[in-house]
Amino acid sequence: MTGIARFGGAALGALVLAACSAGYEEPRTTRAENSETVALNPASDIDTLFETYDERQLAMSPISKSYRGIRDSDYDEWDDVSDAAAIREQELLQSTAATMRANFDVAELDAEDALSYRLFDAMAERSAARFPYRHYGYIFDQMNGAQSQGPAFLINIHRVSSANDARAYVSRIEGVAGVLDSLTAQSKERAAKGVMPPKWVYPYVISDIENLLGAGLENAVLKDFAGKVDALELPENERARLVSSAQLAWEQSAAPAYRRLLAEMQRQQAIAGTDDGVWRFPEGAAYYRALLANYTTTDLTADEIHDIGLREVARIHGEMRAIMAQVGFEGTLQEFFEHTRTGEQFFYDTREAYIADAETVLDRMEAKLPQFFATLPTDPLVIKPVEAFREKSAGKAFYQRPAPDGSRPGTYYVNLYNLKDMSKNELEALAYHEGLPGHHLQLSIQTQLGDVPPFRRFGGVTAYTEGWGLYSEELGKDMGFYTDPYSDFGRLGMELWRACRLVVDTGIHHKRWSREEAIAYLTENTPNPDGDIRKAIERYIVYPGQATAYMIGKLKIMELRERARAELGEDFDIRGFHDAVLTSGPVPLSILEENVEAWIASEKG
Repeated sequence: MTGIARFGGAALGALVLAACSAGYEEPRTTRAENSETVALNPASDIDTLFETYDERQLAMSPISKSYRGIRDSDYDEWDDVSDAAAIREQELLQSTAATMRANFDVAELDAEDALSYRLFDAMAERSAARFPYRHYGYIFDQMNGAQSQGPAFLINIHRVSSANDARAYVSRIEGVAGVLDSLTAQSKERAAKGVMPPKWVYPYVISDIENLLGAGLENAVLKDFAGKVDALELPENERARLVSSAQLAWEQSAAPAYRRLLAEMQRQQAIAGTDDGVWRFPEGAAYYRALLANYTTTDLTADEIHDIGLREVARIHGEMRAIMAQVGFEGTLQEFFEHTRTGEQFFYDTREAYIADAETVLDRMEAKLPQFFATLPTDPLVIKPVEAFREKSAGKAFYQRPAPDGSRPGTYYVNLYNLKDMSKNELEALAYHEGLPGHHLQLSIQTQLGDVPPFRRFGGVTAYTEGWGLYSEELGKDMGFYTDPYSDFGRLGMELWRACRLVVDTGIHHKRWSREEAIAYLTENTPNPDGDIRKAIERYIVYPGQATAYMIGKLKIMELRERARAELGEDFDIRGFHDAVLTSGPVPLSILEENVEAWIASEKG
């Protein structure tokens, strides 16, 4: 998994999650003092226009700067998370797009600039279509929100290499109160209008808050700060003063704001409803259509996506039955699911054993990459367990992209809170998806595309990036891996998971399935353990539409690869195909098709 951005949710939470993940447009918010104008003067060339847009975005977002490894005068600040800021952000995007359309003719641009024009135009159109529904997003839920992502940002992104950096960290601890209070107020306003997550969401959010408050001065943020300060070459008394100031900022500012948030979440929990889909909102159907169009970059309807899911589920079940016969299991497919779901031999006893095997799998994959890729990642990859304070609510795995200046590696996070949710059978496919040749390879290449506009270098398209991640799982088989049939069954299980997403996401948000109906569907049709199933359905409920992008994107990449193979025959070069997919950065699926067709034509020539 790579995390999911949503318009209309908490600005801070969306930002943090966006940069901790891989596959979607990265939202940014604005700061009030930079709002005097959003109009841009006509640019002398289109690259200047895009650079100016990026500079204005960065000036508006200290958080975005931190993710990029930029430390300047606002390194001690958070973003403005108000709705007014979201409006200013949208105005900046749309005014830039209008300036581009008025001053440049796409037909007169060279190929690379024309592609940038079309990508920016499409990004602005998708954003404009979603923006009217921004207040339908949940500000706090089990996957998203400043209650957990603020601390995660400080721990994972805020670097401390000097006393000034440490003081900036302290200022951000103190500034947490303003962010939380603003978002708490917005959440209260939405709740008054009936926009609340289902009742079952609240215990997760409350748990995250209570974990931080209950730890007192031993909480994850202060422990991280103390460790970073301890690594500085400073006099002992200065280190002690910094640690003391951080503790004071937490006790006097952050902790009281967390307690205010806790009270509001407890209040909302008491009045929250039990319906799960966004169909319950006044414009829920239009909202869901906008989400599907954004995440898949297609005009597929909910019913069409649902039917594709049913078709793919049937296909994968057939391939699973072949593996069931291969290992000599006698019984039904559902009985085989239960066997792999509950057998002790399919799970690890320790977190250390899981991490060690994942590292071994990725080392073997890395050694073989040059045979299948002409362009390789330049950033290191590390594997980390999800931090204890958020592991109960976080997803099972996700990826955080590297900093463009090389100061932060790509990070593959695995959630080892419950080892019974992390099957040995899936380890290989999960490592390929999040690490190599999946998100780490794709995002490292994208981050190093220094000759494209920043919005392409740092942005994303969900169907492309998550489609690539799922494609990478199957590519591992083409590369000679999954030699254990149970591991290959795990690969199919993860593909089945994404096919089922098409069914349950549309089922919940379009066909009005309950959470329990969706859980029952996954229990009947997948080998995943109960905890995995429950957490997945809960994710799809709070992230409507996003889960459909994986399979839709993967199917398009596979379709294009087979088309290229058929047309080029013996001249087909898998390394060249992968360059055609990867070296333009994330694009909508229709433009991806054009890029591959252009590569086929050039190979024929």
